[in-house]
Amino acid sequence: MKKYDYLVVGAGLFGATVANKLSAAGKKVLVIDRRSNVAGNIYTENIEGIQVHKYGAHIFHTDYKDVWDYVNSFAEFNRYTNSPVARIGNEIYNMPFNMNTFAKIWDDVFTPEDALRHINEEKKEMEGKEPQNLEEQAISLIGRTIYEKLVKGYTEKQWNRDCKDLPAFIIKRLPVRLVYDNNYFNDKYQGIPIGGYTKMVENMLEGIEVKLNSNFFDKLDEYKQMANKIIYTGPIDEYFDYKLGSLDWRSLKFDTKVLDIENYQGNAVVNYTGHEVEYTRVIEHKHFEDTKSLKTVVTYEYPADYEEGMEKYYTINDDKNNKLADEYRKLASEEKNVIFGGRLAEYKYYDMDDVIKSAFECVERELEGE
Repeated sequence: MKKYDYLVVGAGLFGATVANKLSAAGKKVLVIDRRSNVAGNIYTENIEGIQVHKYGAHIFHTDYKDVWDYVNSFAEFNRYTNSPVARIGNEIYNMPFNMNTFAKIWDDVFTPEDALRHINEEKKEMEGKEPQNLEEQAISLIGRTIYEKLVKGYTEKQWNRDCKDLPAFIIKRLPVRLVYDNNYFNDKYQGIPIGGYTKMVENMLEGIEVKLNSNFFDKLDEYKQMANKIIYTGPIDEYFDYKLGSLDWRSLKFDTKVLDIENYQGNAVVNYTGHEVEYTRVIEHKHFEDTKSLKTVVTYEYPADYEEGMEKYYTINDDKNNKLADEYRKLASEEKNVIFGGRLAEYKYYDMDDVIKSAFECVERELEGE
C-alpha cells in the first residue's frame, strides 16, 4: 500500500501551491526538494535585517483576485509598486516607456501628441516591411531612438546575441504609456510579502511533510513506490534522462554585496541598458520593503549561458527548442500517474501569479477526476 497520495517533487511556488491545496482537500502529501530550502527561485534570505531576493527580483503582481486572496492568506503584502529606472551611460530614464521617458529623450515633448509625433515619425523606417528580426520588430513598435537607448543593449546582454540575430517574436509588444505614471505593471494587485517569500511558502507548507536535500533521481524507484501519484516540477528533459537531447536555457549570475551605507541607488531596481557594463540590472533589496537599516545589500545581475550546475531561468523558444519541448511533452503525456507542472517541467516562462493559477487548475482537475 502506498504511504502517500501524492509525492510533490519541488518546493517552489507551483509545488507548494499544489501541496497546500491537496493537503487541504484531505490528501496525504510528501514534498521533496534537492535544495536545502523551500521556495525555489523566490527564496529570500535575511542579510543585515534585509530580505534579499537570492535568485533575482520578484515582484508579485496579478489581476486574479482569487490568486491575490490566496497569497494574502499566507503573508501580509505591502504596497510596493514596481517603478524601475533605466541607466545608459550617464543618462537615467523611467521605465516602462511613458511621458517621463519621452520628455527626457526629446526636449520638445510636453503632451502625448508630441510624443506620438516623434514615435510615429521614427516608425516610418519600417513602413511596409515585415520585421525579420528583433531589431526591426522593436523599431516598428517604438522607433529607433528608444530602441537604441533602452532596448538594444539590455536585450543583447540578456540573450548574448545581436538583436539582428534574434527572432522578432521575442518582442511581441513594447508598452507605450502616454501618461506620467512610472508603475511598471498594469495589474490591479501588486506588492511584496512582508518578511519575504520564504516565510510565505513555509506558511503554505505548514503541516505538510517536507524533506529537503532530497534529490528525486537519487532514489527514483523508491520515491515512485511511495505515492499513488507524482507531481513533478523539475526540468522535463532531466526526468527522461535527456533521452531526446537537452533543452537550452539562459541563466544568471549574481554578485551580492553588503555596503556600509544606508542607500546606494535610491530604487529597488535599476536596469543598465548599455554595453558599458556587463550586468543588466542592480537590485537594492531594502527598497522592496522600505527596510530601516544602517547598511544596504545590492545585487549585480549578469546574464549567462547555461552550464551544468547553474540555475535554469529563461527558456529559449526558437524552433529547435520548441520542437524538442513538444517531443518531451508528448512523452510526459504518456507517463502514468505523473503530472508535470511549473516552469521547468513545462519548459515555459511563467509569472508568479500564472504559476499559482496553473497549480489551482492542476488540483481542480485531480479532485474532479476522482
